[in-house]
Amino acid sequence: MSAEKRVLLIVSGGIAAYKSLDLIRRLRERGIAVRCVLTKGGAQFVTPLSLSALSEDKVYGEIFSLTDESEMGHIQLSRSADLLVVAPATADIMARMAVGLASDLATTVLLATDKPVMFAPAMNVRMWEHAATQANIKTLEDRGLMRIGPDAGNMACGEYGLGRMAEPMTIVEAIEAHFSGPGARPLTGCRALVTSGPTREAIDPVRYLSNHSSGKQGHAVAAALAGLGAETALITGPVDLPDPTGVQVVHVESAADMLAACEAALPADVAVCAAAVSDWTVVAAATEKMKKDGSGPPVLELTENPDILKSLSEAENRRPRLVVGFAAETEKVIEHAVEKRARKGCDWILANDVSPETGTFGGDSNRIHFVHEDGVEDWPRLSKQEVAARLAERIAAHLGAAE
Repeated sequence: MSAEKRVLLIVSGGIAAYKSLDLIRRLRERGIAVRCVLTKGGAQFVTPLSLSALSEDKVYGEIFSLTDESEMGHIQLSRSADLLVVAPATADIMARMAVGLASDLATTVLLATDKPVMFAPAMNVRMWEHAATQANIKTLEDRGLMRIGPDAGNMACGEYGLGRMAEPMTIVEAIEAHFSGPGARPLTGCRALVTSGPTREAIDPVRYLSNHSSGKQGHAVAAALAGLGAETALITGPVDLPDPTGVQVVHVESAADMLAACEAALPADVAVCAAAVSDWTVVAAATEKMKKDGSGPPVLELTENPDILKSLSEAENRRPRLVVGFAAETEKVIEHAVEKRARKGCDWILANDVSPETGTFGGDSNRIHFVHEDGVEDWPRLSKQEVAARLAERIAAHLGAAE
């Protein structure tokens, strides 16, 4: 993909600006040329010298620079790249983009360009959740701008939540997918169904049974499949993650809700069941909050939840061509996964150890044992995005070979 591809990277003023340095390096490693626009706020966190050294190009920052305008005016700058990327995209610059301001070089370039634009939001969780920010994001996406992230996690301000800029490799993958075009989107024309996150089974209006699944792996799989061109439906339980870009998302609570949503999403060419579905549900959830009255703890009668993976595997004429499950284990990981594949009737199982010491639940990495009809493959520990990308490629190869 190549040396002729060029990105104009706009670095605005947030602490995540330091990630732009790694982003430039990763793009240059892949033969993608990078030219930078640095805002005054961005210059509080990274220097023009750093950006210039890594990009091997001049850094632009002033709209009223006689030298810059004579060498390359802002109109030419806005159209000299194949793709514009705003990373980090602060709440401020997104607001100015949404209303069409041209108050500095960065926003002028964005208003004058005729090229595609990607943006990677980065801000405090409260700023991200603010109605104004959400309205601005919707405006930008409705205009066709492509959003990457944000992620959830600890922030420089000490708070936790959505608003962290996507990791550089995630942005690189989105850029590569954009540049690759339809020829490198082998799942174009395919429908994918992905489940993600935990489910919640009500005990009473304020309590529920659930588990520690964060949904990171399932969401990454949905994004990876969409990136390869699949029309992707993501059925997700309650998670603290943004909806992946380009994915149809259905939010559910219980296992019964998730099964109904999965059945409604059929037919599909591939189903990936990455959700950690509660095995049991309460037979008769209380309609009012249960009180501690000194008579001892209540007796909860449980019954098995519907088996979503097995239901999809046995869907007869509506069965996806490929059904993939996950096996979250704490012991005898491979043995249990092999048995689960046979019992559920699915094609592949991705098994992982979710013992507390592994940090898999809620963490950013995963170590997969890939179980299929020919045996077991042990994958190295990878980021969950890398696991998703590897799985998506295997799915594309399998569906392509089956045609």
